[in-house]
Amino acid sequence: MTALHFTNAILIDPEEGTETAGSLLVQDGVISALNPANVPADAQVVDCAGQCLAPGIVDLGVKIGEPGERHKESFKTAGLAAAAGGVTTVVTRADTTPAVDTPEALNFVTQRAKQVTAIRIAPMAALTKDRAGREMTEYGFLSDAGAVAFSDGDAVVRDPKIFGRAMTYAKGLGALIIAHVQDPGLSKGAAVTSGKFATLRGLPAVSLMAERMGLERDLALVEMTGARYHADQISTAQALGPLQRAKEAGLDVTAGVSIHHLTLNALDVGDYRTFFKVKPPLRDEDDRIAMVEAVASGLIDIVSSMHTPQDEESKRLPYEEAASGAVGLETLLPAALRLYHEDQLSLPQLFRAMSLNPAKRLGLPGGRLSVGAPADLVLFDPNAPFVMDRTKLQSKSKNTPFDGARMQGKTRATYVGGVQVFPARPA
Repeated sequence: MTALHFTNAILIDPEEGTETAGSLLVQDGVISALNPANVPADAQVVDCAGQCLAPGIVDLGVKIGEPGERHKESFKTAGLAAAAGGVTTVVTRADTTPAVDTPEALNFVTQRAKQVTAIRIAPMAALTKDRAGREMTEYGFLSDAGAVAFSDGDAVVRDPKIFGRAMTYAKGLGALIIAHVQDPGLSKGAAVTSGKFATLRGLPAVSLMAERMGLERDLALVEMTGARYHADQISTAQALGPLQRAKEAGLDVTAGVSIHHLTLNALDVGDYRTFFKVKPPLRDEDDRIAMVEAVASGLIDIVSSMHTPQDEESKRLPYEEAASGAVGLETLLPAALRLYHEDQLSLPQLFRAMSLNPAKRLGLPGGRLSVGAPADLVLFDPNAPFVMDRTKLQSKSKNTPFDGARMQGKTRATYVGGVQVFPARPA
């Protein structure tokens, strides 16, 4: 493999929390030196032209339609979208049709991904069979087959006894459980967050307390079992208190937030714009600001796209009936850069949450800009302006809430193991 020497770069190091001018050497697919004194004579020089070089994004919680919903997203199109967005590792969800709840289904995911994409795939497996919340899957066999975590996605395990047993089983294996923290009774049928906007629009709403109640139940079970636990999406200020107390108590707990809840609020729904319908629903501006502050402080550990492709037939419906979810693999970085340009989060803080922390939580080697780390890198211009055009997205589904938005920040190149995967190089 040809050595690569990235020169004239702004190095974004989330481990050190620094943003410095420098160079980086890649050999045999790993980072071999920062600001190297000696460079191999045959190294290929990549002039970064003063743009930013950062660890590739590790996107936790991506839905890919295979198996069962390939018309919404395939591994091939998701891989293209990820590369275009600077995402080098995709952590896939298990909420497929059928669910990824057996070693055979998991093997299909890993083998299919290897066939059609150069992006790294780290698959999650279902927590319970068919995500039905009644019977545990075989965590040991699934871990051996490559599962990095266990989750039923937005299908909340209603029975605390079953969930507690699952945590105990996972604890014995050192496995990570990822859960959706909406109380299923309160949130059933809801389309928006309760408040004046919901009342004026006449839409079914859910109280903010549904998230706090769901999180507090889960944290009590974590305290009882000692399990490793990650809340997939925190979106309300009310949930931050229990999360803070759990961390202070020494529980092995982390939490994430989607880029949509960091950059959009309930008013963006406007006149029933279904591309803004996500799960949990968008919150008020005060909650959005609280989420940004929690990422800045480190209380919320991970920022992800929560990429959820939906076809036109699922979205072009009355708001209450439309499917929830938005694509985000290509828009995660430019949307996150909104927070940078508004002086709310620094680039090292953003990549700590988008790259370093998810890699650490899942035990993956990426997410770092240090010697010995995989050369999974994104080169980007944080200031490049553009207007988002959903028809140009690589994803099969085009359901982005950022369609037509003016944004800043373009991916210039993406590398996985030192191999350029975006822009695609001639064969």
